[in-house]
Amino acid sequence: MSKTKQRDESPSPSEYKRTLYDLRVQLVKLQNQVIRKGLRILVVLEGRDSAGKDGAIKRIVKNLSPRETRVVALGKPSSRDESSWYFQRYVPHLPVGGEIVIFNRSWYNRAGVEVVMGFCTPAEHESFMEDVPRFEQLLVRSGILLRKYYLDIGKAEQKRRLADRARNPLKQWKVSPIDAVAVKNWEKYSEARDEMLTRTHTEFAPWDVVRTDNKHVARLNVIKAILASLDYKGKDERLLVVDPAVVLRHGTQQVKERRIAR
Repeated sequence: MSKTKQRDESPSPSEYKRTLYDLRVQLVKLQNQVIRKGLRILVVLEGRDSAGKDGAIKRIVKNLSPRETRVVALGKPSSRDESSWYFQRYVPHLPVGGEIVIFNRSWYNRAGVEVVMGFCTPAEHESFMEDVPRFEQLLVRSGILLRKYYLDIGKAEQKRRLADRARNPLKQWKVSPIDAVAVKNWEKYSEARDEMLTRTHTEFAPWDVVRTDNKHVARLNVIKAILASLDYKGKDERLLVVDPAVVLRHGTQQVKERRIAR
């Protein structure tokens, strides 16, 4: 599906607001069950710069309880972090009973920006790739409900959004030196993404790839995908039909065809 076609299928402003409201009601129902049963939900959002992670998270958490909802967006590793087990700094932020935790980027930094920008060695990258499935299997076995989404964006749309970010005074906090080379390193990021998805997509912790050239469509479908993957009282299946052209399970033919097309 082309970017133009996806834009044409964007909901009207009123339809978007109405659907978003209905989905937020479903999120509150989910959270009530999470709190009541002491469940632990962990959502990992990864993707290219400007793919829409911040915007999606804002729409997810807006009406959730701030006491039982946490967004984790860690900064640059400290010298202490660099001398410890790679996953160690993420472990304290994992959800406890009754919590929903969203990682805005995660340990997968090592499979993306770190390897592309040379912030880790090839040996460190390879060790990470081998360890991730084991680490995530431990999380799932402990009872954590892990969901992983990679937000994908077209090259032209990323370039447009990064330029808008640089001009917008309200988005200055998002600007980083890495932005300047994001488009330049497009192919390297694509290769790193493909390797990451292939080697860390497992039966117990699969990846869903979300097309985000259309922000509104992407936000609604991310929320639908999260809700559709979980059981909770008052779940309305009619609201949670995910667009298969927007959210694709890694390894499907649609994902492969889309990569070839690009």
